[in-house]
Amino acid sequence: MPSEPESHLSADFRAALLQLFPGDQCHVDLPTRHVYGYDNSRRLQLPDAVLIPREQGHLPDLVRLCRQYGVAIVPRGRGTNTTGATIPIQGGVVLSFERLNRIIEINPDDRLAVVEPGVLNGDLQSALKPHGLFWAPDPTSAPFATIGGNLACNAGGPRAVKYGACRDNVLGLGAIDGHGRALRLGTRTTKGATGYDLMRLLIGAEGTLGLITDATLKLLPLPKASALLRALYADVETAAEAVTRIMRGNVVPSALEFMDATAIRLARDIGGAAISESGAMLMIECDGEPESVPWQLARLQEAASGRGLLELVQADTASATDALWKARKALSPALRTLAPKKINEDVVVPVSCLPTLVRATEQWSASAGFPIVCFGHAGNGNLHVNLLIDPANARHAEAARSVLAELFKTVIALGGTLSGEHGIGLDKRDFVPSAFNAATLEMMYDLKQWLDPDGIMNPGKLLPPADARRRRAD
Repeated sequence: MPSEPESHLSADFRAALLQLFPGDQCHVDLPTRHVYGYDNSRRLQLPDAVLIPREQGHLPDLVRLCRQYGVAIVPRGRGTNTTGATIPIQGGVVLSFERLNRIIEINPDDRLAVVEPGVLNGDLQSALKPHGLFWAPDPTSAPFATIGGNLACNAGGPRAVKYGACRDNVLGLGAIDGHGRALRLGTRTTKGATGYDLMRLLIGAEGTLGLITDATLKLLPLPKASALLRALYADVETAAEAVTRIMRGNVVPSALEFMDATAIRLARDIGGAAISESGAMLMIECDGEPESVPWQLARLQEAASGRGLLELVQADTASATDALWKARKALSPALRTLAPKKINEDVVVPVSCLPTLVRATEQWSASAGFPIVCFGHAGNGNLHVNLLIDPANARHAEAARSVLAELFKTVIALGGTLSGEHGIGLDKRDFVPSAFNAATLEMMYDLKQWLDPDGIMNPGKLLPPADARRRRAD
């Protein structure tokens, strides 16, 4: 928490802000600033003001005003991110999109929906269901995470193995860059080869390049049938080997989830799932037309069978399927019950390298002296590596820093990447230079400078802050 609780905005800026966003759209009181200075990373930093606009008309004016006074803008959905991406580390204005939550259009003929950024993922799915459609990204936080927040970190979820993450399921965006320019990016069509693909730059940029004001989403028909397998293995290595067999087969699962032994115990004890003790588990799902699902299921059963398999059963009722998925989605919050602090890294490696990464996490846990729990979207090679530590324990804190450095170094060496769906935020920004060569990193800074010349758009996130403020010598 900052030592100075008072707002640092000038009187002129505050007067201009209240003129643009009168009444309950603008807040400078301490309680509201506390609420919007906190997110699921469990950090807190007070903004100087909180805006909760009812209409979008003055958003370009807001950006231009903040440019004029050098005030930071931090866009925010519902604060479900775990990386600190919505923490206003330089104060300024938190811009909440929670009231900009209209589903503007659902077009079944063109299989698209147009939404404002404050629409909840779960609410959109409910609105699409009567049309026999769905939007593919389904993060664990879907019932209370916004579409804008999903786009900001390129969220995925279990379905991403078959249907892709946000970048694969968006057709167009409305946005406002750091100049205050209103942009129209992408198209309403599923094909397009006109101009540069600027839309994909903003997806996953965590609000550092501009504000997303609306999104045209690509929709898919709801599968008419699905089936779920539960496979238990003697250890994490044999389960990881099964993942590679499944993913090189001729059926792409609609979900392929991995849990290690501790995650299984949590799914059983806290999530209520009826799972026997084992070294690791895979949840393997397929979907499609009713006549195709049995064939897919048989192929997946063949691929899942092999060294270390202890049990392979089908969840044969809707309630059994629901119980497994509820237990899986309860894992992340349940881990907070095991230790005072959970450090959750959502790294990604090529699927063939999963056994190597899982073996490494076991070794790090043994040497560090605290549990490391692994689960995640194995079909994408997206492993959630959870370090469970006591931050008051100096040895834990030092060992955690060492483990994280080794984790990221190993992931990059295996040809992977630092984040699959949680984004970079504050947590991993200082590791970003290790993920790119110098020329690529330089281009990222140039893009930031081009779209946000004054560095007011969610400053200090994604790129290391010292470099983010540099200016080109020429």
